[in-house]
Order: sequence, then C-alpha cells, then structure tokens
Amino acid sequence: MSAVLWPVTARIVERLDAANGTDAHEITMRLLKVAEEAGEASAAYIGATGQNPRKGTTHTYRDVADELCDVIIAATVALHSFTPAPPAVLEAKLHAAARRLVPTAAAGRSDGDAL
Repeated sequence: MSAVLWPVTARIVERLDAANGTDAHEITMRLLKVAEEAGEASAAYIGATGQNPRKGTTHTYRDVADELCDVIIAATVALHSFTPAPPAVLEAKLHAAARRLVPTAAAGRSDGDAL
C-alpha cells in the first residue's frame, strides 16, 4: 500500500474532526460520502462508455480512475470512524480477499498468502 495513504488520511480525519466533530451524524456523513463517490465513479463510467445516448461520451477512463481514487479516499477516511486501527483492518481484509482467490489445492500451503 502507498506509504502516504494512512498519514494523509489521518490528517484529513483530524481536520474533519476539528471542523465537524465526531458524533453519530458526522460518522453517518462520512459513510454516505463513500456511497456518493461510488455513484460518481459509476456515472463517470457510464459517460466514458457513452451509455446515455442523449449525452454521448462525456468522460474518459482517466475520469473513472480519478473517481475511484475518491472512493478509496472517502472509504479510508470513514474507516477511521469504525476502528482505532484502520491500516491493520484494511491489511487483514486485503489478505483475506487474496486468500479467497487461491485455488483449493494451494489453500493448504504453509507459506502464508499465495498472492
């Protein structure tokens, strides 16, 4: 993972906490921000593939990539509201997802994550 992801995310969280607090409403807003950004990524993909005949091609794959980055940022910021150790939680989840992709024959190996 990027060496700057968590330190920068922590700075964003500190600023949001100072400006908006950390009550249940703010936590909800941070979670909803993830959904909003996911919707923008979807809209960019629709625009990049020209799926709306009335609008045509309105976005590029670069736009989709930018919106996906916004999803990741919003998710890492929101993750801070649900665990005191967001990097560890994400790393564990990432490894668990990778293990699910390992073929059954390799799943019993003792060398840890195969991916």
